[in-house]
Amino acid sequence: MKKVLILGAAGRDFHNFNTYFRDNPDYRVVAFTATQIPDIEGRKYPAALAGKLYPKGIPIEAEAEMDRLIADYKVDDVHLAYSDLPYQYVMNKAAQVQAAGANFVLLGPNDTMIKSRKPVVSVCAVRTGSGKSQTSRRVAEILRAKGRRVAAIRHPMPYGDLVKQKVQRFATYADLDKHECTIEEREEYEPHIDKGIIVYAGVDYGAILRQAEKEADVILWDGGNNDFPFYKSDLEIVVADPHRAGHELSYYPGETNFRRAKVIVVNKMDTATPEGIATVLANAKKVNPKAKIIKANSPAIVKDGGRIAGKRVLVIEDGPTLTHGGMKYGIGIVAARKYGAAEIVDPRPYAVASIRKTFEKYNHLDNVLPAMGYGDKQCRDLAATIEKIPCDLVVSGTPIDITRVIKVSKPILRVGYELEEIGSPNLKDVLKNF
Repeated sequence: MKKVLILGAAGRDFHNFNTYFRDNPDYRVVAFTATQIPDIEGRKYPAALAGKLYPKGIPIEAEAEMDRLIADYKVDDVHLAYSDLPYQYVMNKAAQVQAAGANFVLLGPNDTMIKSRKPVVSVCAVRTGSGKSQTSRRVAEILRAKGRRVAAIRHPMPYGDLVKQKVQRFATYADLDKHECTIEEREEYEPHIDKGIIVYAGVDYGAILRQAEKEADVILWDGGNNDFPFYKSDLEIVVADPHRAGHELSYYPGETNFRRAKVIVVNKMDTATPEGIATVLANAKKVNPKAKIIKANSPAIVKDGGRIAGKRVLVIEDGPTLTHGGMKYGIGIVAARKYGAAEIVDPRPYAVASIRKTFEKYNHLDNVLPAMGYGDKQCRDLAATIEKIPCDLVVSGTPIDITRVIKVSKPILRVGYELEEIGSPNLKDVLKNF
């Protein structure tokens, strides 16, 4: 029996365990480790989810303890099971594992994908923040116009009570409150709910799929964190970002998605450089010449955008896009510039508590405030930071109506965006015979 340590971030790690290790007597998973997401270590993957081989559950430790865990448990295999990672980081981690004497392992699609009884369209990306969400919404819109019932299943973000989060169904805003969703979760679920699309997420993606199949003609895998799909897909659509040209061949597992794609959507063409666009197109031709290429924009849309002109504005952006996604700005900055803001205020001098720590960790950020809200305390810190910042107006580029989560005295304008395909082929063309 091999002893296994799984490196994760409360997503792919749990899925790999459920599909490959849970009832496998050839392995004993001694622990998970956690990174990327604050405050998820120090608990257990519960016995109710872990199966008969783990009657006491499985501890979740901080990844900083990896060397000690390998030694204490005499670990044979260390499985990396989180994503949106530069290759240098992945191989540094591999070297650390091997220096401690263990094997470094990456499970692939064939061992972790679940087969659905319904057709599956997957939408993934090469990096966090490429435009996957609006692409997913556009796919759902086309399928529903064809009379198909669509259920979107979202990449996991289970940061609370894992047993309660085994299978989650979101059809109304009240469901977001019922499941005590973080801002990050709301950013992915709320835009679907706005359009009347049912969303599933949670921990056990076999159980989730079986439930979703009961009310859908088509399963839409709405991937996250540039991971590859949890389900065997009949059509794999992957979004590339020319603002980060070259990352499609230098990030794990974004390149896996890029090479597997049947359709590559090159997004944000209206705001990217010609050189960036040319690099993405050349890389697609080099490593995946059979993929259909769709060119697209994601223009910023602000109701009453004229209010921005001449104002000192604070810009809030989607948190994961800025943090582990590595972007310096998002759609909020684009909108502020488009509508003529006089000044974009630097939020860093006013950041409090956990928000200040976020800026210390992600020091590439300057004139944007990431919408961090992984719990009640962090939401309070976010609100307190906003209140301290001297500005006339807040421009919110997060996909949600942030006023449902935090209350501040400053006026907030919400930025919207949808996928706008350019010419042909487009998504309607590739979905015509699906």
